[in-house]
Amino acid sequence: MRPVGSKYLLEEPLGRGATGTVWRGRQREAAGAEAAVTGSPGERVAIKVLKEELAGDPDVVMRFLRERSALLRLTHENIVRTRDLVVEGDLLALVMDLVEGPDLHRYLREHGPLTPVAAALLTAQIADALASSHDDGVVHRDLKPANVLLAEDADGMRPMLTDFGIARLADSPGLTRTHEFVGTPAYVAPESAEGRPQTSAVDVYGAGILLYEALTGRPPFSGGSALEVLHRHLNEQPRRPAGVPEPLWTVIEHCLRKAPEERPGAVTLARALRTVAVGLAPTASPAAYEAALGVAALLAPDPSPAPVPGTTPAAGAGDADPTQVLPSGGPGAGYDPNAATTVMPHGAPGDGPGGGADRTTVMPQQPPPQQPSGDDPHPWQNQMRAARERNDQTQFQPLDPDQDPLRRRPARRPAAQRPTDARPPQHAQPPQRYAEPPQRYAQPAPQQPAPAPQHYEPQPRSYEPQPQRYEQRRPERAPREPRPPRRRSANPMRIPGLGCLKGCLFMILMLVAIVALVWNFTPVPEWVAEGRSFWETMVDWFNNVRDSVGATTDGGTAG
Repeated sequence: MRPVGSKYLLEEPLGRGATGTVWRGRQREAAGAEAAVTGSPGERVAIKVLKEELAGDPDVVMRFLRERSALLRLTHENIVRTRDLVVEGDLLALVMDLVEGPDLHRYLREHGPLTPVAAALLTAQIADALASSHDDGVVHRDLKPANVLLAEDADGMRPMLTDFGIARLADSPGLTRTHEFVGTPAYVAPESAEGRPQTSAVDVYGAGILLYEALTGRPPFSGGSALEVLHRHLNEQPRRPAGVPEPLWTVIEHCLRKAPEERPGAVTLARALRTVAVGLAPTASPAAYEAALGVAALLAPDPSPAPVPGTTPAAGAGDADPTQVLPSGGPGAGYDPNAATTVMPHGAPGDGPGGGADRTTVMPQQPPPQQPSGDDPHPWQNQMRAARERNDQTQFQPLDPDQDPLRRRPARRPAAQRPTDARPPQHAQPPQRYAEPPQRYAQPAPQQPAPAPQHYEPQPRSYEPQPQRYEQRRPERAPREPRPPRRRSANPMRIPGLGCLKGCLFMILMLVAIVALVWNFTPVPEWVAEGRSFWETMVDWFNNVRDSVGATTDGGTAG
């Protein structure tokens, strides 16, 4: 259990929404005079804790406190009563009456759509709650089935409208600076989606969608994204589903008008819905049915809708205000667009008829900055002194050049000056090897006497800098001789493909040389003179070789 303020406790969550979480709570002690309902210890209540981004916005907190009296004043029988408002640190909470019952959205999902008469009577009671809140200047702006709780009493099911003022609290400049609307996309009015001035007509639009969903089980406009749903709200007309009676469809059509000035008021809507419910009853008389068919005559536009504070532009302001031209000249002089530009006179204040303008004042020269003398402490000494005074002592210690990792390797010398039997100095350390050599266990290397450990005597700390001495320095490299410039050919023009052409000419010369050698040093000319081809000559050679080999083989066998 978590305390909320000093008078309430949170027990278990009942549901989560877009603006906060509703908890089942209990009252610890009686509330003070600032609460609408004092209550008694142990009484069950519902506590809605707003989200942290709402509680963290100063503008929302100011709205929360400023509209406290308006929210506590809503006491209609079809409105969930707000008992108290709690502001504690970063926590904002509304303490309300606990309604034991499901919301309309859940009821429709579990039991299906309502009958036409039941849907008309239920929406009529919601319209009564809207009419009462509009009279007090409070517009809900987020009317949907999830915000309608169904309470069971002696007369049956009674709808209870909740979350009054939550949409208005969420409509904060800090939270809507990206021009986002306040509400749910499936139930938002076109003027809210476009960011136009809003009135109580947005609640009448939401009541029409709620009536449509109570009859069909789904809202009239849906889509794959919020942008698609808003586009359909702005550009499409709802279609009459099958099974919806003509009088009820007339009411829905008037509530879902795109222009807010064409929608009826909440009082007119409640009267029309009750007329339709009486005419659609099974025991209705013909006159009642005729009155239900003529319900359009009752749905007159609302002549004075309640404005939503902060969304309607103030009177006398806006783009329609004409540009006012200041008159020039003395009193009674008219405006002359072709008049010359008036130059204000220079002079002391009060000179002339209208007073002159002050001359430009030259500021006196500042004295030159004082140069530090030789006796003044050096700036770094002041910094060191300030560091010691704030107990942030700077530790300075010179580094031995032999221990400097950046100067461990000795400077390289030219090969001509490097002696063959030179040994590295004792203080020089061998280069680091990251791969350890393989150990040989069969023939251990002779152990050399370990060098005596060098004891490093720490030097006393000093806060004055000491010059670092580095004995090893890299020899300066002699500058390289500049390369002689390349000789350019007499014809600097480059021919594309010239390299390939040279290769082709070289191959042709090689082929000509090979043909000449073959013609002069082989019996090819004799073959050509005898008219024998190369293939016939090769066959004769092969036959001669085969006969010679055969004769040799036969002679060896006979012997």
